[in-house]
Amino acid sequence: MISRHTPDPRKRPKGLASGPDELDRLRSRRVFIETYGCRYNFGDTAKLVEILRDQGCTIACCPEDADAVIVNTCTVVGSTERRMLRRLSALRDHELWVAGCMPAVQRDAIFTVCTPSIISPEAIYERYRQIGTMAPGSIGIVQLSQGCTGTCTYCLTRFARGPIRSFSAEEICGQVRASVQAGAAEIQLTAQDVSAWGSDTNNSLPALLAAIDAVPGRHRVRVGMMNPATVLPVLDELVDAFAGDHIFRFIHLPVQSGSDAVLGWMGRRYTVAEFEEIVAAFRKRFTEITIATDMIVGFPGETEEDFSASLALLRRVQPGKVNVTRYSRRPFTPIASEKDFPDSVKKDRSRHMEDCAGEIYAKVNAKYLGTEVPFLVTETVREGSVMARSPGYLGIVINEDLPVGSEGRVILKKDRKYFFIGKRVA
Repeated sequence: MISRHTPDPRKRPKGLASGPDELDRLRSRRVFIETYGCRYNFGDTAKLVEILRDQGCTIACCPEDADAVIVNTCTVVGSTERRMLRRLSALRDHELWVAGCMPAVQRDAIFTVCTPSIISPEAIYERYRQIGTMAPGSIGIVQLSQGCTGTCTYCLTRFARGPIRSFSAEEICGQVRASVQAGAAEIQLTAQDVSAWGSDTNNSLPALLAAIDAVPGRHRVRVGMMNPATVLPVLDELVDAFAGDHIFRFIHLPVQSGSDAVLGWMGRRYTVAEFEEIVAAFRKRFTEITIATDMIVGFPGETEEDFSASLALLRRVQPGKVNVTRYSRRPFTPIASEKDFPDSVKKDRSRHMEDCAGEIYAKVNAKYLGTEVPFLVTETVREGSVMARSPGYLGIVINEDLPVGSEGRVILKKDRKYFFIGKRVA
C-alpha cells in the first residue's frame, strides 16, 4: 500500500522560522489574530495573546483595526489548506505573520500567495516560558507536549510538529493552577497525542493526571485526544487516574477505521479488538463516561467490506460523538501517491456514516433524557444562557444567568443531538 517513491518528509525547510526575539518587532502595536484547527493551535494563540500583552500590545478585533495580523494555520486536510491559502492571499496587503502547522511543511505554498514573517512553535514556547503567565477565561487550554510518536501514513501534522517533546509536570501543573486562579472552570489538556506524554522523559500520563487532580479548586479537567496505541501500555493505571475528583469522565479515542487491514495501512499500531478493549475497560469503571472517536472514510484501498466494518464498530461501541473525515491526500506522506477514491465515493460514505452516527446519538441520548445529573457551569453562551457539563461531560444548556463555576443539579429536558437543554433543580 505504501509507495517507495515519496518525498522525505523529515527534510524540513531551514531558516523559515523566527526565534523568540523576533516577536519583539510586534511590541506596543495593535495585533489581530485568526486561529484555525485543533485545540492545540488555540492553546498557542492563548500563549501568543499573553506574550503580546506582556509587550504592551493591544489585541485588535479585526484586521482593519490592526497594525499587524497573525494567522495561526492548520493543514490537516486539503480543503483546510486551500482555505488557509485563500485567507493568506486576502490578507497579503497587511503586515502578515504566520504561525501553526503550515510554515513547517508548506512554506513554498505560503510564499506563492504572500510574503509573511513566520512564528515558529518554539518561539511561542520559549517566550511564553519567559513571561510565565496564563490568559484568564472560563476555559483554560493547557498543552502537555509538542509532536507525537505516531507513524500514521496519512498525517502531515506529525511532520509539522516533529517528534514528541513533553513539557514538565511542574510547568503543566503551574499552568493548570494559574488557569484555575484566573477563573477557569474547565481545563482542557491538549497535545497531538495526550497519552504519549512522558514517553520521552520516562514519565506517564496517569502520574501526571494524579498531580493535576491534586490542584485545588472548583473546576474539572477534560483530557484531550489519545491514540489507542499509546493508551494500551498504561491502560489500567489510566483508568484509575480518571477516578480523580477533578477529571471529567470523557475520552477522545480516535479509531479511524473498523478494519484491521485499513488500520495496518494507516500505520496506527493497534487492532480493532484492542480499541474495544480500551473502551470496555473505561466503561466497566465509569458507566457514565462519554466516548468520542474519529473515523476516516475513503482511505486508499478501503473496500465496501472495510467500510461496513467501520459502521459495525460504531454500532457496537455506541460513541457519544463521532468526527467523520473524508480521506485527503497530503504531500510528503508515505501514501501521497496511492490511488485515491473519487470524491463521490468519499461523500457517499461520509453521509452514510454521519447518518449512522446520528442514529447512535439518538439512542445514547434517550437513556439520559429526563434524568437528573450534577452540573458545573463552564462558560457563558450568551446573556441569560450558560453551558454546563455533567461529570460525564454531557453538554447542558441552562437558560439562566449563572456564574462560571456554579454547581448544582439539573434535569435533562430536551435532546439537541450534541447537547441537552436542562432545567435546574432548586
